[in-house]
Amino acid sequence: MNMKIYKYGDNVDTDVIIPARHLNDPDPKALASHCMEDIDADFAKTVEEGDIVVGGANFGCGSSREHAPLAIKASGVKCVIAKSFARIFYRNSINIGLPILECPEAAEAIVPGDAVSVDFATGVITDDTQGKSWQAAPFPEFIEGIIKSGGLLNSLKARGVAK
Repeated sequence: MNMKIYKYGDNVDTDVIIPARHLNDPDPKALASHCMEDIDADFAKTVEEGDIVVGGANFGCGSSREHAPLAIKASGVKCVIAKSFARIFYRNSINIGLPILECPEAAEAIVPGDAVSVDFATGVITDDTQGKSWQAAPFPEFIEGIIKSGGLLNSLKARGVAK
């Protein structure tokens, strides 16, 4: 398993996740190329499909832009685990299909280098390196459906509600 953990502290705001100077390019891959650059210059160069971001309290605070979770998702990040999320970031993440889990105990304990797996159906986060598991709240079925569809718009299209 080559999955990496990227760990950040409290109050990581949307301007740090994707700096405002890069918002003119709507392409998700272009956004991903600048993701986290102001707090982790190597993130965009080293992140790979399936990696996990772990954050502290109030992850994603700041503006209401969807660019922040979109940049994380386009980077290949499998999910974000945090002590807590800013409410608008939480909703925007679901809207664009980025799985996020609130679990203060896991966010505190997991460290870079750990091998971590997540079962989204049950909300169980397992750190194989430490031999520990934590329980986050699993997504309700309708939210899980939105995430599996790749976001709210795709989910609505699949149900014939949107074009």
